[in-house]
Amino acid sequence: MESFYKKLKKSEDGNTIILMALAMSAMIAMVGLVIDGGNLFVSKSHLQKTANAAALSGAQEIVNSEANVKEVVNQILALHEEQNSSLQVNIEPNSQLHVEVTKDVPLYFATLFGIDSVPITVDAKAIVNPMGEAKGAVPLGINDSVNLDYGETYELKVDAGDSISGNFGVLALEGPGAKTYEETLKHGFDESLKVGDIVNTQTGNIAGKTKAGIDYRIANCPYPDGDYQERDCPRVMLIIVYKPHPTENKQIKSVEITGFAYFYVNQQMSNTDDTVKGIFIKRTGPGITGENSPADRGAYAIKLEE
Repeated sequence: MESFYKKLKKSEDGNTIILMALAMSAMIAMVGLVIDGGNLFVSKSHLQKTANAAALSGAQEIVNSEANVKEVVNQILALHEEQNSSLQVNIEPNSQLHVEVTKDVPLYFATLFGIDSVPITVDAKAIVNPMGEAKGAVPLGINDSVNLDYGETYELKVDAGDSISGNFGVLALEGPGAKTYEETLKHGFDESLKVGDIVNTQTGNIAGKTKAGIDYRIANCPYPDGDYQERDCPRVMLIIVYKPHPTENKQIKSVEITGFAYFYVNQQMSNTDDTVKGIFIKRTGPGITGENSPADRGAYAIKLEE
């Protein structure tokens, strides 16, 4: 009998060793799966952020050229250290940029089973639409009935006669007063304006304050004349596009915003000038795509499609 119990105990000890070995194997497998799974999750998350940034930044150049789009996308990938990942860039209809990025993510535990890496693919889409809401607009506007030929010189009049013709006008974005107007012209309006907002017109001839604002913008742009591609040049101004409200005594007292446009100042004003000379350009900028059918006047915002 004693011999039987010894054999049984010895058998149980052997079973315990086998169970412990199996348990350890299972734990190692779980740890390995956690490590590989976590690595895949982190890698995919980083790759998705990279694709999103590439789509948003590349879409800014859709209004310029496909070459510019691809150059910016590649710069973003390099910035995120993903320059060795496979890349596909497609400009689709309706000004939509589709970026797809693929990379092989190395594994650790799975290499025990002959699996060295797993390919992951992410994509991002950014769409360019007319701007419907934005900050930074200057207190100058154009009637939405004016046809724009991009690259042709226009003169934005800044005297009292504009309120009668309604083609170009000075707007009182922060209330009346030439000082407030000059500061807003220099730095832009720091609150959001959107399609459908009603703003008042500025009365009187304020050509002198306009000249001071335009001189400031030209002096603070470090790029050569005619270089309006750079995004930090203050010679590029966000202009309000409007339709006039019913006039009183042949004067437009207020206007309704219908869209936005970008205007590049290409000449300084003389002491006797009552116009701001420049060209309208197509450009994307910080803002929100509109829900109220904003007029397409060359100012666009970008939205990441989910």
